Amino acid sequence: MDKNAQAVQEMQDGNIEEAAKLLNEAIEENPEDDTAFINFGNLLAAVNEEERAAIFYEKAIELNNQAGTAYYGLGNLYYNQDKFQDAILVYQQAVQAGLEQSDVYYMLGMSQFQAGEARRALAPLSRACELNPADAEARFQYGLALAQTEQVELAVPEFEAVLALDPEHADALFNLGVTWAYRGDAEKALEQFEKALDIQPEHALAENGRKQMLKILGNE
Repeated sequence: MDKNAQAVQEMQDGNIEEAAKLLNEAIEENPEDDTAFINFGNLLAAVNEEERAAIFYEKAIELNNQAGTAYYGLGNLYYNQDKFQDAILVYQQAVQAGLEQSDVYYMLGMSQFQAGEARRALAPLSRACELNPADAEARFQYGLALAQTEQVELAVPEFEAVLALDPEHADALFNLGVTWAYRGDAEKALEQFEKALDIQPEHALAENGRKQMLKILGNE
């Protein structure tokens, strides 16, 4: 096992100092090894040393402009700092470099969604769902993006798919309730809002929705 692989194992085991020591050695032995710089960036990001992490990711990209995971790591730093346009650019570079993973498409879509570009977020979020059909959160965010772009009928099966994967997903239940309210079925909307509140009693949006539906139904 080389020092990069050993360092990753140490990181997974929570031995941060040992991982850092191994990565330092790997970089000293081979200063052109972009993988060691990426791993060191990952380590620093994991301990919230984001500015230093960015330096290591940028160095990895300087050594190898096709280092998809370096772009991905850098994108995560930007996303965490609410620099969504910067994140979009580097996630796109990760995809162009061949990083065909659900996580990168999910984060690209989330960056576009957070930047107020819900329509542009649809394609990457859809791709994330294709690559990992069991990812309930990616499917939920895809459903939200569909709803925000007024494609409510398409959003409904996505929220239902989320609930098939995670029956206790209160936000999916709430949003399913919203779609029923949008379609004028107060009883079905109320049912979903109440299910959300059973799971998460402090869900303020679901409580507000429940009160509105009760008024419509004349029960309050």
